[in-house]
Amino acid sequence: MDLNFTDQERAFQSEVQTFLADNLPDDIAAKVRLGDGLTKDMMDLWHSILNAKGWLATTWTKAFGGPGWTPVQKHIFEEECCRAYAPRIVPFGLNMLGPVLQKFGTAEQQESILPRILSGEDWWCQGYSEPGAGSDLASLKTRAIREGDEYIINGQKTWTTLGQHANKIFCLVRTSSEGKPQEGISFVLVDLDTPGIDMRPIRLIEGGHEVNEVFFTDVRVPISNLVGEENKGWTIAKFLLSHERTGIAGVGFSMQALEEVKVLAHTIRRGAKRLIDDPLFAARLAKVEIDLEAMKITNLRMLFQAQKQGAPGPETSMLKIKGTVINQELRDLARRALGPLAAPFPGHVSDGNILFGPADTAFNAARYFNNRKTSIFGGSNEIQRNILTKTMLEL
Repeated sequence: MDLNFTDQERAFQSEVQTFLADNLPDDIAAKVRLGDGLTKDMMDLWHSILNAKGWLATTWTKAFGGPGWTPVQKHIFEEECCRAYAPRIVPFGLNMLGPVLQKFGTAEQQESILPRILSGEDWWCQGYSEPGAGSDLASLKTRAIREGDEYIINGQKTWTTLGQHANKIFCLVRTSSEGKPQEGISFVLVDLDTPGIDMRPIRLIEGGHEVNEVFFTDVRVPISNLVGEENKGWTIAKFLLSHERTGIAGVGFSMQALEEVKVLAHTIRRGAKRLIDDPLFAARLAKVEIDLEAMKITNLRMLFQAQKQGAPGPETSMLKIKGTVINQELRDLARRALGPLAAPFPGHVSDGNILFGPADTAFNAARYFNNRKTSIFGGSNEIQRNILTKTMLEL
């Protein structure tokens, strides 16, 4: 595989760079650079800018309103967006539910839901994990009982990211207790305005409100909101998770984080020496850069394979593992570079060590703590290693 960009790909890269320079709002880029949280209005604005250009649903085909990009174009777009400090596209509707509906949804579901995802009229969140069913997702207990032309849903979901902004949620629910646990799961779409739904915030270790828990009490949902066949939701769940894990790998974001660590390493001194001249720190930085270059190549190979197969394969588990480990290592190196200046306070606190740190590092500790979760969600790294082992051994 030739890893050099063609003339057409370099031209596309220049087009993306020009678009970002002309259209990415400065206040949004500044928030991303600092690691400060974006408001819903900011995320909606960036989504609308991309949608107007036709670049919002990067994984969708032209038939459904996507740009129809090649794997290399997707890679270039992500890389340039990260370099410009553009926000990460909120994935739940665009990169998770969208591909699911295009593969498993009815024509009516595709026609009614997909355009509203693009326009921003509907904001989706994910209802997978439960208090007793995280990595072992098949043990979920949220139940949907069929009554006439409706399901009645009772149960609880947790770690629902950005659910406070959403008006819709896609859920895995148990519709049968017969057979293996995976055989009785269905994939259902739920309007969050439906009576009986209670969403409560979960405060994270760095103080942010990013995730929630959702309670369902006798929630009535039309049978028409079922995606695919009843009791066949596990197949859909695995398909969706393969798309989620690709996004979690975050190659472009790690590339930007690497550049930030390099700046710190050349700026901060330990005694009379720059940190980059410390052989132990320099060795760790070199190792993570080598790992990141290898992951970039693997990511491109996976994208090419996904284009041939129509969906990502088990390689996404490898990307998820390496991507999260690399990103956490980079956040740890940034924290270690700052030393006592990596104050564990939110950026709006106006006193403490933050006042003495380098520019744009106020949220360093918050980002470090927040990124500890990435090796857990989307299927913990330990579970992903099991998946890879079973695939290799054909178990």
